[in-house]
Amino acid sequence: MSQITIFGNGHMARAIGVRMIRARHSVQILGRDGEKTRGLVEDLGAGASGGGEEAVVEGGIVFLAVPYEEATKVVTLYGETLAGRVVVDMCNPIDLGTFDGMRTPAGSSGAEQVALHASKDALVVKAFNTCFAATLEAGQVAGQPLDVFIAGDSQEAKMKVSAVVAASGLRPIDVGPLRRARELEAMMLMFMGLQVSPHHENFNWDTAVKLLP
Repeated sequence: MSQITIFGNGHMARAIGVRMIRARHSVQILGRDGEKTRGLVEDLGAGASGGGEEAVVEGGIVFLAVPYEEATKVVTLYGETLAGRVVVDMCNPIDLGTFDGMRTPAGSSGAEQVALHASKDALVVKAFNTCFAATLEAGQVAGQPLDVFIAGDSQEAKMKVSAVVAASGLRPIDVGPLRRARELEAMMLMFMGLQVSPHHENFNWDTAVKLLP
């Protein structure tokens, strides 16, 4: 069976698909829009397959490359199908109309809300939300491999995500339990705002959050 399942067929789904195929994993793309899904599968090439919402989830690691509200719907819809699987939430639940607020309840995060809606046996991990699509697909900025910050309550699940991150040419950084997703998401409120700010014309979704020694 495919080792990786990706929900979504947009820019982030493409980017994570490219990285996972580079890591020599087979990739299953699942999305509502059949035409877009087929197009992405064709672009990814050998190692990629696709299906609609009715398809059986094949991957042991499942990436939610969809917006926040859609992510909670996906895990609700698939329910116990996701039990025992690593579910990677990539979303930034930010008000994209203003870039001035979060859409999650106070004291929570998108990842924690995904975990609340998912099977209690799904292993939810936060990762890749600090990466923009273009730089994630490229895997680097200014010659530096991207850092991928990983939060989760299951050490085993985080190790699995760290392994595929490293195999794809990126640097995994474990930042602690799933509640650290609150800080990862809040941080992106500022960084995403910088990308659209008229005061920072050199930023165009081609930057990266990177820790240097």
